[in-house]
Amino acid sequence: MGTQMAIDRIAQAPTIVSALRAAEELAVEAGRDPGVRTLRLLTAALAGDDDIIVLAAVHALAEMQDADAGVLLCELLRDPRPWVREHAAWALGQSMPQTHAIAALARLVSDGGFTGMLAQQTLEKWSSPAGETLVIALEAALLGGWDDAARTRLVETLGLVRHPSADAPLRRFAFDGAETDGVREAAIAALGQRADARGQSELERQLDALVDAGGRLGDVARLALIDLDPPPAAAPREGLTVAQLFLHADIDPSLSSAGAGDNGGIATLLVRLGDALLSAEDGPADDAGAGLGGAGVTRVLTLSRGSVQAAGGDLLAVAGTASGHVYGRVPLGPASTGSAAAWPLRVSARRGIRRLLRAAGRVDVLHLRMADVGSLAAADVARELGIPTVFTVAPDPHSVIASMDRSGALTRSGFGAVDQREHFWFRTRLVQGLAASASHTVFFPRPELARDMRELVGIDLDEHADRRTVVAEGVDLDVIDRAVAAAAYPGASPDLAEMLDALPAERRRLPLLISVGRLHKVKGMATLVSTWAGSALSARANLLIVGGDLETPSPDEREQLDLIADAVPEDEWAARGLVIAGHRPNDVTARWLAAARLGMPGRAAPGGAYVCASMKEEFGLALLEAMAAGLVVVAPDGGGPATYVLDGDTGFLTATWDSARLAEAVGAALDRAADAAADSEDDLARRARRIVADRFTIQAMARALAPVYRGVAAAEEEIVRAATGIPA
Repeated sequence: MGTQMAIDRIAQAPTIVSALRAAEELAVEAGRDPGVRTLRLLTAALAGDDDIIVLAAVHALAEMQDADAGVLLCELLRDPRPWVREHAAWALGQSMPQTHAIAALARLVSDGGFTGMLAQQTLEKWSSPAGETLVIALEAALLGGWDDAARTRLVETLGLVRHPSADAPLRRFAFDGAETDGVREAAIAALGQRADARGQSELERQLDALVDAGGRLGDVARLALIDLDPPPAAAPREGLTVAQLFLHADIDPSLSSAGAGDNGGIATLLVRLGDALLSAEDGPADDAGAGLGGAGVTRVLTLSRGSVQAAGGDLLAVAGTASGHVYGRVPLGPASTGSAAAWPLRVSARRGIRRLLRAAGRVDVLHLRMADVGSLAAADVARELGIPTVFTVAPDPHSVIASMDRSGALTRSGFGAVDQREHFWFRTRLVQGLAASASHTVFFPRPELARDMRELVGIDLDEHADRRTVVAEGVDLDVIDRAVAAAAYPGASPDLAEMLDALPAERRRLPLLISVGRLHKVKGMATLVSTWAGSALSARANLLIVGGDLETPSPDEREQLDLIADAVPEDEWAARGLVIAGHRPNDVTARWLAAARLGMPGRAAPGGAYVCASMKEEFGLALLEAMAAGLVVVAPDGGGPATYVLDGDTGFLTATWDSARLAEAVGAALDRAADAAADSEDDLARRARRIVADRFTIQAMARALAPVYRGVAAAEEEIVRAATGIPA
């Protein structure tokens, strides 16, 4: 094709998503022809006003593996455009070590954030060929007048350098009582990864002393000692162990934090799915799975975030549980961090995941579901430990990019600044990388799945079709059915009753609109409140928002709460029929869905509806739960909901980002719900529930995934046999 033609293809791409895909071709061409003219063309492209071409040129420079291109990349670390500096720090990781870039990368590490994570990742990649140089540079950087957070990040980076010369400074930082706790924790954690260091017995004695002293440093030292121990031998056992994770939620069997922060539908899904997998019946194991002890799933390990104190106890539980659903927590720092801001926790996440998977002994499959820091870190651990992965592929952020492109909210000339905030380029590449390295890929149903995967993600579903499976997510119908049955009894939902009692008497004769989900801009809660408050809908129904931590909101939650208050001042919420309830356990939320449909005498009329105002919804577990409860629903017209919402019957599909169209759909849903409430046969409610019962239960999801896991584990066992020369 040639470099010039590759640049032209980016410029002529009809959409931003297709331009991002074309950027990969430019990198290939630059690597194929790393000559003087290619360097000249890329240098000229860097000066253009098309941000996508600029960033494509940055990454193409790295593929040239050329001295002059390396010099130019290093110069880009001082570019006045921050998004160019960020991508240069990332792209340098694809090149040979550039000694004159180390100091600039160390400065970016000290600054932290997403850019700091990329710079740290590049320095880590350089640590094998240039370890001693990196140690000298990082020690020099630590002599600067950095604050505690910056010094902690630099010490963490020093701990990633495997060269023996890093041992002494790490021990000095770890055991110097004059150092700050943050710096000492980073050094202690790093020492736990250096089992081959000289003087290990003395190191263990010093760590034991910290454990005896107690406190947070003692907890970190205890984990470091565990890391220094060799992994336990995997005991023979029956069946498969499947690991799954979501690190941005506090997941427990009771789902007590559901809806707070990032504790959304994925947390509920992992708890219910883990339980369902243990009882899934997908038919007899085939011959390939015979060596796997019957090949049924007998143990599920669910990983989520937690405290450093809890992590030690979880390791004992994981190591001591041969069957059943066991939970392990990964310590990510003293404070909870939302998924968007968690990228700098890559190293902590990787160490915590590795620790739990080693404690588990044999893990047959690791299922990754999100293009986030947890999956980034877990994929590294899986490669190290030789665990095959399954990856659920969704066009995220691809569909968001496409939507913003269509609406004009994202342009080529403004892409760089938006990308620095949303990390679109990195996340699209992460999706591709996770999909490419997975032993099996899973997809959500979509009306045009093959087209969307091809056009948005660049995956042809017909290629390697035997390693691709479409699996619908599912909900636990038993929970919903119990909630609907309980709704007939007074006192079934006392908390909701108390909140509705605070409304004016005339408003307690209206039905409820209900929406359940995280308080995050992608979920559209503020958009829904604004639409409801600014239209005739507020005279027809009260609005109940379930989700979010109202006592200690995250930055994302605070943003949404402020936008909600802009639409309806907080002191007017009750008078105007707005109820912001915060997060609730899943079973409580289920009872409230039933109450919205059936009403609460003296507090809410029957005939309410469920509204999902998300910008995008890859599938929509809360929507399925609402349908299972018999509610008419409003949902986005793209993604998974179109595969199960019968538009105009069980619900209404609409462009949720358009306030006028959203209001129209909600009004139609209320009309439909009123008709359904007057139907003594409950025909619509039964039909909606039947859709869920037939295709979208958690048990059906488990039955679909069990043979996928069995096949991946069996194939891996064959690979191990072949690699070790053991006959099948």
